Amino acid sequence: MGTTRKPKVGLALGSGGARGFAHIGVLKALEANGIEVDMLAGSSMGSLIAAVYANGIEPHMMEKLALNLKRKHWLDLTVPSLGFVAGEKIKQLIRLLTHGKRIEELPKELAVVATDIETGERVVFREGPVDQAVRASISIPGIFVPERVGDRLLVDGGVIDRVPITVIRDMGADLVIAVDVAQFDTPMKVTTIFDVIAQTIDVMEREILRHQILAADLVIRPDVGHYSSIAYTGVEEIIALGERAGLDSVERIKELIADWEAKQ
Repeated sequence: MGTTRKPKVGLALGSGGARGFAHIGVLKALEANGIEVDMLAGSSMGSLIAAVYANGIEPHMMEKLALNLKRKHWLDLTVPSLGFVAGEKIKQLIRLLTHGKRIEELPKELAVVATDIETGERVVFREGPVDQAVRASISIPGIFVPERVGDRLLVDGGVIDRVPITVIRDMGADLVIAVDVAQFDTPMKVTTIFDVIAQTIDVMEREILRHQILAADLVIRPDVGHYSSIAYTGVEEIIALGERAGLDSVERIKELIADWEAKQ
């Protein structure tokens, strides 16, 4: 009798700016309970966490880094033409955390989602420099200067695909776990131009996702809606809320794995 093949577990990490630190908590919970993730796809902040994790950096190290990261380490303000933030600093940070690797060289399979601002198409990176793909995926329109890759001008993956569920399914995942860190039903105070832009994108993405979420086997929704996507305060609490949501899902994930194996 052959051994039962284990299902390939795919994780789709969604966009949500600072709320995306909850992804680190979810990863901590999965690791602590022996749930191995085989492949990851991410949009925007989800792509940054996915890339660092795919490079083999452990969640508790990611947490340490997130708690010690100061705005000056990743923000380089520019005179607004296409955006306020030039994005070179964050590109250097990504390069550092992924050891300058290409996507196809990472220990775990990774897909990074961006949006072509000129054609409106979804662009999925499965190869090429990690820093370039993630930098494109986190380009919040109006805040970050878009990233040019080849002849494409790329912005935030969340604009077109907030939680890249279909992408991870197409990569060959048997079980798809989606982590959605959107803000649901929480009125946000809008006081700056950054708030206006972030809130506009949040509203738009929420509408798009409503139709796609059904394709996941399980959706984890950390309770982080009351945190702003652009205020990088409360990181510790956001990670803890992600961990709690992850722990709450562990039994269900184990059931899904057992059910899948039983059908083989």
